[in-house]
Amino acid sequence: MENKKLKEELYEHCNGFINSRVSRIKTNIDATQEALTSETKSSAGDKHETGRAMIQLEREKLGNQLAEAEKVKHALSKVQIDNSTEHVGVGSLVYTNKATYFLGISAGEYKNIFCVSAMTPIGKLLLGKSIGDTIGFNDIVFVIKQIH
Repeated sequence: MENKKLKEELYEHCNGFINSRVSRIKTNIDATQEALTSETKSSAGDKHETGRAMIQLEREKLGNQLAEAEKVKHALSKVQIDNSTEHVGVGSLVYTNKATYFLGISAGEYKNIFCVSAMTPIGKLLLGKSIGDTIGFNDIVFVIKQIH
C-alpha cells in the first residue's frame, strides 16, 4: 500500500479513536448530570449529601478527562502527514526491524502499526532519528529502516 494512503488511514484511525473517546466522556457527563438532578429531587439528609458529593466528584473527574481528550484532539489536528523528512517527527511513519510506528497520538494498533504519541517513551526515542539509527527500548534494539 502506498505510504501516503497508509498515513491517511492511520490519521483517520487516530481521529476516530479520539472522537470516540470524547463522545464516551460526554455521554458519561450527561448521565452524571442526570444522576445529580435526580439526586437533588430525592430526600434530604446525610445520605443525600454524600450521594450528591460523590456524583459531583465523578462529574469533576469526567470534566478533567474531557479536557485532556480535547487537548489530544487538538494535538492530532496539528499533525502533518503530507511531509516526508529524513528525520522522524510528528506525523512520521517509521519502519524498524522490530515494529512499525506512526507518530501522532496514542491510539493503539492499526494494521500491525502502533499509533503512538511523541510524548510516549518509544516516541521520545524515535524523534529526530534517521534511517540506520538504532534505539534501545526494553532491552530490544530497534534499527530504523524507513521513514515516511
